[in-house]
Amino acid sequence: MRSFFSKAEIAAIGGFVERIYKKWMSEREAEIYSRMLVNMHSLTSPENFEGSSEQRVKFFEVIASAKLTKKLEDMFGSGIHFHNTQLFFNPSNSARLPYWHRDLQYSSIDDSIQSAELHNMLSLHVRIPLIQEKGIEVVTGSHDRWDTELEHNVRRELNGHKNSESLPNAVLIDLSPGDILIFNAQMIHRGNYALNPTRKALDLCVGKYHPLTSDSLDERVLPKKAEMAGIANNQWYKLAREITANKSSRKDGQKRPPG
Repeated sequence: MRSFFSKAEIAAIGGFVERIYKKWMSEREAEIYSRMLVNMHSLTSPENFEGSSEQRVKFFEVIASAKLTKKLEDMFGSGIHFHNTQLFFNPSNSARLPYWHRDLQYSSIDDSIQSAELHNMLSLHVRIPLIQEKGIEVVTGSHDRWDTELEHNVRRELNGHKNSESLPNAVLIDLSPGDILIFNAQMIHRGNYALNPTRKALDLCVGKYHPLTSDSLDERVLPKKAEMAGIANNQWYKLAREITANKSSRKDGQKRPPG
C-alpha cells in the first residue's frame, strides 16, 4: 500500500525505533557480527523504556494507529492481535547471505503439522520501511500452498541445495517510507541485502489466535495492565493479553481462544 503513512507518522515511528536500535547495536556489536544477525525483536520490551513508561505507551499507540488496525480488520476480519515487533537491517558480516524461509520453520513444530495447518493460520507481518529499500523478496502464492520439491530442498538445505539459491515465482519488492507491505509470515520469503547500502524496516507481527503460534507470544512485549488505559486504540493488545492470560491458566485443563 503506497503512501499509507504520512511523513509525520513515519517520523514519529522512526524516532522511537532509532533510539532503541542505536542502543541495542552499541551493546551487541560483536554478537551481531559473529551471529550474522539481520534483525532484532521485541522493541516494545520494558528494558527499552527504563524509567519512561509514558514513552512506551506512546510507542504502543503510534504502531497501532486506528487507521492501520481498521485496514487490517477490513482485510482480514476481527480478532487480530499484536504478537511482536522486529527491525530488519543489513548484516555487518558479509558472509551472511539472504535465506528463504517460512517463519514457523524455526519452531519445533514438524513440517507435516505446519503444512496441515497452513490454511488455518493468519500470521502477518506489516512491514514499515523507514528508509528506501528493495529489501524483501517473496514467492508468490506460497502462503496458500505447501512447498514444491525444489522449494523444500532450498529452504531446508537438503540434497546439496542452499537456502540462498534463487527460486521460481519470486518477486522483489521496492518500498519507500510511508508505504506498508502486508505479507503472510508463513509464505516463503527472504531479505535482500545487496541492493540496499543500508536497511531499516520495522515489522509489526500480528495475527489471529492459533495454538501453534500462541505459545510463542511473550507477555513482556505487551502493555502492562496499568499502561492499557493510556492507549486509546488498544484492541490488538487487549486480545494479546487475553491469550497470555489463557496460557497461564491452562492448568485447569481448559484451552479456549480469546474474544
